[in-house]
Amino acid sequence: MNALFWLLNELITLYFWAVILAAVMSNLIAFNVLDTRNRLVWTIADFLTRITEPALRPIRSILPYFGGIDISPIILVVLLQALRILLGEIQIGLWRAGLF
Repeated sequence: MNALFWLLNELITLYFWAVILAAVMSNLIAFNVLDTRNRLVWTIADFLTRITEPALRPIRSILPYFGGIDISPIILVVLLQALRILLGEIQIGLWRAGLF
């Protein structure tokens, strides 16, 4: 059972970093620091966008327009951290109940 909680925690952590990297890369591309004509840059940006966009899209649909500022990655990062805390609390609760 510990292995399952460890795996879930690691997957959430990896997704957390993917969201951070996607947001940073998006800003670097927007300010022309990175050139998407470079095949490696385009491939990495496309991969990160495809991974993070399904979770960011519902958040963006709820948020009001902030004049071009996208705070949906920040909200997703906070939600992922809350999920990690909840997962830890569930693990502690199961351990105290003697279920594993």
